[in-house]
Amino acid sequence: MSRLQTDSELEAYLDEALTPGEMSEIESAMRDEPEVAQRLMAIISRRDAGMHTVGEIWRRHRVSCPTRAQLGSHLLNAASKEEVDYIKFHLEEVGCRLCAANLKDLERQQAETEATVATRREKYFQSSAGYLGSDNKE
Repeated sequence: MSRLQTDSELEAYLDEALTPGEMSEIESAMRDEPEVAQRLMAIISRRDAGMHTVGEIWRRHRVSCPTRAQLGSHLLNAASKEEVDYIKFHLEEVGCRLCAANLKDLERQQAETEATVATRREKYFQSSAGYLGSDNKE
């Protein structure tokens, strides 16, 4: 029998805010323990009825998540020490999957941009190389 999940863990499960291992643990508990599935259904019913807790609103609106611009500043080493510390804490300790995915996307975009700039620079150099060293005067 698995450990009993808290309501906040079940709410985080619904918001897909848990690690894959934790998500899997709750899915197994729902199959093995009807009580867990019933509690999850009660949370869904409460949400559908428009009743919300402060924690639920906080998680749903991702109040603690840094913005994409803040993640970009972090990636470019332009963030303040306090922002860097918080972003590291948020990614490494809290384990926010949404912010980790955002950061990975920004890293991918940065790599693509750097590759595009390097290719463009090389093309410009190749197209003008004959003119730079030429003594031709017309």
